[in-house]
Amino acid sequence: MGNDINSEYEFGVDIVGDQDQELKEPDMYSVILHNDHYTTMDFVVEVIVSVFQKPMIEAEKIMMDVHKKGKGTVGAYPYDIAATRCVRVKQMAREREFPLKCTIEKV
Repeated sequence: MGNDINSEYEFGVDIVGDQDQELKEPDMYSVILHNDHYTTMDFVVEVIVSVFQKPMIEAEKIMMDVHKKGKGTVGAYPYDIAATRCVRVKQMAREREFPLKCTIEKV
């Protein structure tokens, strides 16, 4: 027997795994900012630039969607990333005492 790697094949163990199994793309989730009457437009732009790394022009467009339409989609990400970014938005808002609401929705 010994430590020969080939000895594992003698017992029918498949080390490589099932090669017919296809990898599936992760489900995507939209991160959405919601309008309120207290959070400043400048702060919303700051959040979009710092948390979502959007360029200033795109951040201002998203902020205007939030302001005029009541909500704006910042991006679509796998669940863990979307949830983490949403938590970061809420932390920033809490630190600055703004009621900015951030949610995620499955795409």
